[in-house]
Amino acid sequence: MARTTCTVNKKTIGDGSVTLMGVINCSPESFFSASYVPPGQVRERAMEMAGAGAAIIDLGARSTAPGSPPLSVADEKSRMESALSSLDGTGLTVSVDTLHPEVLEACLSHEVHAINDISGLSNPAYSALAGDSGLPVFAMASRSLPGDALSFGETLSNLSLVAGRCEEYGIRAYVLDPGIGRWVPERTAALDIELCRRFSEFRAFGKPLLAAVSRKSFIGEITGRPPEGRLPGSLAVTTLLLPAGADVVRTHDVGPTLDAVRSWMAVKSG
Repeated sequence: MARTTCTVNKKTIGDGSVTLMGVINCSPESFFSASYVPPGQVRERAMEMAGAGAAIIDLGARSTAPGSPPLSVADEKSRMESALSSLDGTGLTVSVDTLHPEVLEACLSHEVHAINDISGLSNPAYSALAGDSGLPVFAMASRSLPGDALSFGETLSNLSLVAGRCEEYGIRAYVLDPGIGRWVPERTAALDIELCRRFSEFRAFGKPLLAAVSRKSFIGEITGRPPEGRLPGSLAVTTLLLPAGADVVRTHDVGPTLDAVRSWMAVKSG
């Protein structure tokens, strides 16, 4: 199947180049505490990431790691609105990472250019909002819960389901995310390793692909290191996913990841 491209605020994804998505967590509950950005520092951190090479800033305010403390929708909404208000007028390309239609609706009143849905458009109200917005969507391989695939086959099935949901809700521009990571307690490092090893098979959907492995738990299981020590492992896996078809790399560490991408591209081009 011929691969299509996706445009996010004039940036073409899927044309053979690699797009970096910088992560900004407005959630102090994040599994990687060093990635937390307090409300008054969001604008500065976003500008730093853009200067370091991030074409997209991905803003989230809720930790989705297993065992994370609960957070009300109202509190998530407040965090997101505060952060987005500080980014309005910067000219930065911003995607919003949220599960809840109430939060997404509030986000859409700001300068937002893409939607990152780890629930795979499983919520009809959310999906309708996303479709009506006309914005491109980063859609993860989820049937009913974020990252609920427990095998490679289920990941393929979920991606097919998510692609169908995009079509159903009129979302023509989207990037598929295989959902690497320990989203539910039943997930294993072995599955994440398999998803990485067989990443090229996701090209069969003909859509741009997102690689999101930054500092995740399977790298911790491989290396025996906590999130703070997982940068080398993250970069190693990222460079394996680039030739396998990763069009967007979501990362907490924009500068080092850009160095890894540039080094891989230089060696590739000879």
